Amino acid sequence: MTDAAVPLPAPHPWSLSRLRLGVQIVLLGVTVYGGLVTGPYMADKLANALPALSCAFDQQNGGYCALIPFQHQFHHQLGEGLARTGSLAWATLWPVLVTLMIFLAFFIFLNKAFCGWVCPLGTVQELLGKAGRRLHLRLRYLPPGWVGRVRLVKWLLLLFLVFALPLAAGLGLAPQAAGDAWCRICPSRIVTTLLTGNPEQLAMAIGSPLEVILGILGNLLAGFVLMAAFVVRQPFCRICPMLALHALFRRLPPLRLAKQRHPRCGRCHSCHAACPMEIREISTADGPAAFHDDCTLCGRCIEYCPEENVLSLRLGPLTLYRSSRALFQTRTGCESPAGFPKKRPMPTISATPATPTIPTTPIIPTPGTATERTGHG
Repeated sequence: MTDAAVPLPAPHPWSLSRLRLGVQIVLLGVTVYGGLVTGPYMADKLANALPALSCAFDQQNGGYCALIPFQHQFHHQLGEGLARTGSLAWATLWPVLVTLMIFLAFFIFLNKAFCGWVCPLGTVQELLGKAGRRLHLRLRYLPPGWVGRVRLVKWLLLLFLVFALPLAAGLGLAPQAAGDAWCRICPSRIVTTLLTGNPEQLAMAIGSPLEVILGILGNLLAGFVLMAAFVVRQPFCRICPMLALHALFRRLPPLRLAKQRHPRCGRCHSCHAACPMEIREISTADGPAAFHDDCTLCGRCIEYCPEENVLSLRLGPLTLYRSSRALFQTRTGCESPAGFPKKRPMPTISATPATPTIPTTPIIPTPGTATERTGHG
């Protein structure tokens, strides 16, 4: 007589969120304190055009944000060059193109994952949000009609504060303080320097009226972001001009979010509820449209999709991570899509212990039984 084959249990799905959190913590150290290794000067940094908000005001950082040289070059190269010659020359355009190429050299590998995995300000917001969930603070959402309006803000900030105002300063049409207008209000300038124990960036500039206005806006924005992050998921990321710059080139890199059409999509909205950027299109759209401008490739939508292979993180033709029923059950068993932790049920013990019995035949526990899962008979 042959023994019946016992089916093996399905492999336990590994957590992308845990891997991402570990990467975020390590890269928070690199982007904020990496200068302790690389050195304090620009020539020693990993790059001067990183696709993440690694602030130059932090002297201990490991690299500079790409928005810094873009402002500098629109101010001193394009603007002042146009003011001197009245026309564009290759010598004025070349530095801008070099910065763009350095930006793309990094961006081509990780795409928008620089926002969801690397950016120090994004990591700080996420850690504060996790603290808010652990404290059971009520989560706040944008009204549906406001989501689209807020999405426009990042494009306006990129256009006016990163490109237009520095160019106007170089042309002599705006005060010199407009040459780095974005850096003056960027909350990363205050948050990352505070992480190094340096409170200098909290001081208000008392030069021109524009300096005062930008300083007030910067302090207010940093304070709002730090407070709002406890009850609003990724509040600043929604309006970040770096996210807009990423969106311009998100179709170029091979790493991307992919979604297949499924008849049940748009019903459970679990992926939408899990998305920290409140991207409704991940639930209603499919194909390239599901990889939205605001996506940061955090992968939470994949973990909270209950359907097999509908959502996936792909590197060209390779599938790196995909949705599955087992993954969905694992994630929802320990955390809700909104990020609130769930208490695991404690094993109950009967007040009157049962009389032990001696089995006449040996009991062989099969995989998946309560005996194997809990370790109790």
